[in-house]
Amino acid sequence: MARPQGTLFGLNLLEKKGAGKKLAEAWDYFQWRRNFAQRLTQYKDKHKGQDCFIIGNGPSLKHMDLAPLRERYTFGQNKIFLLFDKVDLDLSYLVSVNKLVIEQSAREFEAMKCPVFLSYTAAKGVVAEQPNIERLHTLNLWSFYEDISQPICEGNTVTYVSLQIAYYMGFKRVFLIGVDHSFKQSGQSHETQVYKGDDENHFHPDYFKGQQWQLADVYGSEVSYHLAYYFYQKDDRQIFDATPNGKLEVFPKLSFEEALKMSSRK
Repeated sequence: MARPQGTLFGLNLLEKKGAGKKLAEAWDYFQWRRNFAQRLTQYKDKHKGQDCFIIGNGPSLKHMDLAPLRERYTFGQNKIFLLFDKVDLDLSYLVSVNKLVIEQSAREFEAMKCPVFLSYTAAKGVVAEQPNIERLHTLNLWSFYEDISQPICEGNTVTYVSLQIAYYMGFKRVFLIGVDHSFKQSGQSHETQVYKGDDENHFHPDYFKGQQWQLADVYGSEVSYHLAYYFYQKDDRQIFDATPNGKLEVFPKLSFEEALKMSSRK
């Protein structure tokens, strides 16, 4: 179902914000539209009918043999590069939209060999313009968007952005791993804090250790996941949750081993 995405963005500009902020958002949109949107069309149906794995950053990854993923199409997210000293995933794509993560990981993103999809506004002036860096416009109303060359929605979790990209690329089946959907945190969703001590919410103790992070919005993420599930199902596509002991209860569950057996190779 086609969506009037530019129009929806326009409605965002009519929200009760200061005129200066609305004008800045409009300027960012037109700059993105002129310089980066067209590049994204090269990914339309690039993997039509194929399977992929979207890799979260939960602590469950520590207990998984991820080596077989080298033979599958994969989306890594945020600081997935912290895994590379243990396993060479040969990532197909990397996705990050959180401003703090992008600021903390800019040089690592620039050094990636695979395409890296970043939020245009969060990465502006932080990550250099180079061939492997793709820029998304992630300022839009809350919905699932089928065309990433138009503004899309972050949906409170980078995994939701990856699901929209995978849909645009034509992937038929998506397998989620590392999406533990469980966080040890105290405070309000999206609140910025400095993580004290080893990071227990992610696969690596140094993930946010001593750095700023934003508290997860677990319920908001679930709303987004339900939207993604609906759009995949109506197009006869599937999303499976293969996260060991994951707490997310939106998608059909199966084991990682079953997902590997089911999934097609590159």
